[in-house]
Amino acid sequence: MSETIRVLHVLGGVGLGGAESRIMDLYRQMDREEIQFDFLVHSSAMNHRHNAFAENGSKEGSAAQPDNVRGGRKPEFYDDEIHQLGGRIYVLPKFKVYNYFSYRRAVKNFFQKHHEFRVVQGHMTSTAGIYLPIARKSGVPVTVAHSRNAGVVKGPKGIATRFFRRNLAKKADYCFACSELAGEDVFGKKAMDQGRVKIIHNAIDAGRFTYDPGKRAEVRKKLGLREELVLGHVGRFNYQKNHPYLIDIFAAVCKRRQDAALLLLGEGSDLEGIRAKCRMLGIEDKVWFLGNQKRPEDYYQAMDIFLLPSFFEGLPGVLVEAQAAGLKCFVSDTVTREAEATDLVTYLSIRQPADRWAGIIQDEAAYERENTCQRMRDSGFDVAAQAAGYRLFYQKGDCSGL
Repeated sequence: MSETIRVLHVLGGVGLGGAESRIMDLYRQMDREEIQFDFLVHSSAMNHRHNAFAENGSKEGSAAQPDNVRGGRKPEFYDDEIHQLGGRIYVLPKFKVYNYFSYRRAVKNFFQKHHEFRVVQGHMTSTAGIYLPIARKSGVPVTVAHSRNAGVVKGPKGIATRFFRRNLAKKADYCFACSELAGEDVFGKKAMDQGRVKIIHNAIDAGRFTYDPGKRAEVRKKLGLREELVLGHVGRFNYQKNHPYLIDIFAAVCKRRQDAALLLLGEGSDLEGIRAKCRMLGIEDKVWFLGNQKRPEDYYQAMDIFLLPSFFEGLPGVLVEAQAAGLKCFVSDTVTREAEATDLVTYLSIRQPADRWAGIIQDEAAYERENTCQRMRDSGFDVAAQAAGYRLFYQKGDCSGL
């Protein structure tokens, strides 16, 4: 039997985020005797160290470190599943700009010690211009820069991200992007026009999200919901997702519908601020803050309307999931149309008053929910088909199936 191909995915972390969830969907589809994923993540608790280490208790000698040496990195959402699937998690210092030289040194030390990877796929493009050239110089046969988003946060962090992404298309063997917008944002219009960027839409396990009236009734009963109009959102509480505006939309819906309820899945730095806003508007008893959930598909069943008023997205997997669940979706017009796999999506401007969204939601709230699973598969959003293309790529460097 041939040796297992090891693919290293570079990320900020392995928490419950869009990119992480899509990679895990793909990971579950792999024959792991043939192709195995490992993960290189970043932690601020590592800033005082120069070496990456493994976090799986593997028999790698000094590579695996006890908790008190790890610098305090907290376990993340997908840690346990990665280890169960046979993957290894390595940790680097979080990049802070001022630690540029120590970060480079940590990356260099890592790839000097690890020569087992055939492919390094960098989903963290803010520093891919640093770690991918080092990986290539260290002997990694294939390097990939993978754009997962179509914007950056405002302020110094966003400016730094743009700076370190310069000429990224020339620093990787392959450039992937989840949408045209994400490709142009990260790699530039020239690289896109020259055909140097491969567009690979985010795919999901569509069957998991198929509309199920029985599951819908079960989850709504669990939450204490009966005939309410249930709006929902899945995403990190951060600037990108635009939760303050989302709450304004919901508050405007509440003025029209006394039976409205809102389900919010996710965690993040802005969570407490959003709780406070709900209290200020007097709608806190209508909002369910559900945190991260291992089975988000159950909560899509309980919803009637899905909201995504983001400032920017690459190609949001949650919008694909919501459509797979048969939900009407109201989405910011800054989100790519490539995510529109069904006629369930309505694009609206976040520059207009939230009451405008509320009025349209009210007008379209009554609809017959259907099984859209096959439509999602036919539109190319099912991960099983995409996994076959990735297997060919990891084995032979052939992108034709993607």
